[in-house]
Amino acid sequence: MAGNQQWDIVSGIGATALAVAVGRALETERGDGLVDDPHAEPLVRAADSPIPMPGSDGVENSSFWGQLTDYIGVRSRFFDTWFEQTWDSGVRQVVILASGLDTRAFRLPWPSGTRVFEIDQPKVLEFKDSVLRNEGVRADCERHTVATDLREDWASALKNAGFDTGLPTAWLAEGLLPYLPAEAEQRLLETVHGFSAPGSHLAIENVTATRTMLDDQGEIQEFAQGMGIDLSALMSSEERADAGETLAARGWTVAREPARDVAEALNRELRGLSEQIAAHGHMLTARLPR
Repeated sequence: MAGNQQWDIVSGIGATALAVAVGRALETERGDGLVDDPHAEPLVRAADSPIPMPGSDGVENSSFWGQLTDYIGVRSRFFDTWFEQTWDSGVRQVVILASGLDTRAFRLPWPSGTRVFEIDQPKVLEFKDSVLRNEGVRADCERHTVATDLREDWASALKNAGFDTGLPTAWLAEGLLPYLPAEAEQRLLETVHGFSAPGSHLAIENVTATRTMLDDQGEIQEFAQGMGIDLSALMSSEERADAGETLAARGWTVAREPARDVAEALNRELRGLSEQIAAHGHMLTARLPR
């Protein structure tokens, strides 16, 4: 991924956030949906996408979107449940890294006094805020947006937004690591560790072989070309240290759950694209002991 690149919701990495929002919108419509996100559809509808998205007039839900939604539902439900578990341990400070069109600040029943910090590119946050404001949606927490690039000095921006390094924090990196160069990923983990008080939690979606897998999916490439993005240029193929090992070496207690096992526990059958993603991925959770 090129340095100092910026994007909005229909370009660069922002377009992938839009695709994930489509997945949540479709998942919400399912009778067996694993996530209820009433805000995803308005966000998709408001995006000035260069290609028609499911939910638009006359646009049908293709097998590609159906297969992608299978996995998006599993992923979203896993991290929703993980957040609930962090509440039970008393965590009331949350950071969503590369939040994109994530709407958890608006759709989850946060405990009183919870502060949620969302970090992403300025145009992405501005778009989300504008749409949800026009929809009359209010966050069920004390929400702070941090408009910055995770490849730069996002730590200072987070502190300036009111983040308290003395409080246990729940950190989420969902759909993020494949886009970070190896050095940026290492810096991110180091910063999270340095900013984490004892009792903090971290959850990571860790999918390997992403570029090779996507290159083999013609429908993904068709979507990317229609959006005018080069997925291979957005993703980093650099060798990198294992995130779990990096955290364990710094005192975190680490657990991994294969994505296939998560889907099975939720009684969700994965098809095609979703099965390929799950075959190469796991959900990593970590806790810094008190």
